[in-house]
This record gives sequence, structure tokens and C-alpha cells, in this order.
Amino acid sequence: MREAEPEALSKVLMILEYEGTQYHGFQFQPGLATVQGELESAILKLTGEGVRVIAASRTDAGVHAQGQVVSFRIRSALPAETFIKGLNYYLPEDIAVNSACRVKSDFDVRRNARSREYRYTILNRRARSPLQRRFAYSVSSPLGVESMEEACEALVGEHDFTPFAGPTASKVINFVRTVHKAEIGKKGDLLTFDMEANSFLPQQVRRTVGALIEVGRGKKTVEEFGEMARSKKRGVAGPTAPAHGLCLMKVNYRDFEET
Repeated sequence: MREAEPEALSKVLMILEYEGTQYHGFQFQPGLATVQGELESAILKLTGEGVRVIAASRTDAGVHAQGQVVSFRIRSALPAETFIKGLNYYLPEDIAVNSACRVKSDFDVRRNARSREYRYTILNRRARSPLQRRFAYSVSSPLGVESMEEACEALVGEHDFTPFAGPTASKVINFVRTVHKAEIGKKGDLLTFDMEANSFLPQQVRRTVGALIEVGRGKKTVEEFGEMARSKKRGVAGPTAPAHGLCLMKVNYRDFEET
């Protein structure tokens, strides 16, 4: 009797939301709690298959996500709705699958991405906020929002962002990125910095925020910010804003087709 042929692999794409407070980033690290590790463990419990999950953007330790996109290959024929319900049953309460579907085998969540959108949140008031402590960086000194907005103009377009690269960018060859949007928003005591780019260097958003806060505090002029941004000098931007204020909001794709 011939043995039954194994089911063909298919590719599943999912959108995740997670609070990164308790995790050492998205990417798997032996012996440490990571989002990838929790997700792969949940998939194993649900399907009995060990898979390797690929993420559109590798968020750092303490960084959150509202719209992280991941994919993996699997033999299981479970419908998308079962993946959502089943994985959310096994995942910890600070990680959730919001949607799932199958895509073509050649779809790459990283290379097919047109852009990523990040938001950094600042609480700008004298008193700290227990309710915002995990999601907003508390800055007690008044910030000049108009100056920060003006400084953002130097970021838009295709530029060499070497000044904003963190120390873990040692293996990066090309520091040129295209920024589609860099905007400051204000609602009450909360300031938001929204940045959209084709891709990001390690710590790029957090170092950008640190430099913008220096402008807002009057420690750096708009002109000095622009000169620094154009300097191509490694890692001169900063200081690096804390991770807990940063959230991956969305990953955008040109072509997206479910199977």
C-alpha cells in the first residue's frame, strides 16, 4: 500500500497586536521571552507543527505593535478563522491575532512591503501618568511643538539617515531611506510623532524623537537639527527615546492577494 503523500505547504499571513513591555523584542532569542517565541509556541500547540515565523518589522525590546504583519508556511488546512480563535486561546493576553488569511507562496512580508508606519507618543505635562506609563514617554518640561514640526521637514524624502542609526546597525550597508511622512500631532497633554518610511534603520525613530525633543526644549535649533540630519555622521542624533513610547502602527503593501 502506498503511503499517503503529505499535504502541501501553504503560506499563512496574520496581523498581530501586542504590548511589548514584557518581551525582549519580536525576534526569537534562546532563553528569553519574545513575541516570535510565544507565537511559534502557540502555533505548535494548535497545529502540532513547528514553524518559523517571519515578521515585516523586527520590533525592539519594549516596543509595541498595533499592525505587525507576519507569515509562516504550514501544512495544516485549518481555516483562517480557526487560526485566529485558536491562536488567541493559546497566546498570552498581551499578544493577539487580529486577522489571518492565506497568500501566494512567493509573497514576502518584508520585501513586498511598500512602507512601515510607526508612532511615538509623548506625555508632556508636569505630573507623570500611571495609566500612560507603559505607552508614552513622560517629558515634564514644556515642548515647543511648532519648532518640532518645523524640524520634521528635514526628514521627509530620500536621505542618508546615518546620523539616526543606532549601534546595532553595524551590519547595515546602505543607510539611505525614503521617508514619506514625519509629523507631530497634539491632543491635550499627548504629543504623537508619526513617521512612515520604506524601511527603518535600527533605533531610527527613537533617535529621531530624542533629537526632536531637544529641539522642543530649546537645546537645539531647527537649523542645527537640519545640519545634524544632513551630516552623515554615524549616530550623532539623539538621545535615544525609551522604547515604551514606540508602536508599529501599520505595514503597507502595493499588491496583496488572498488565495
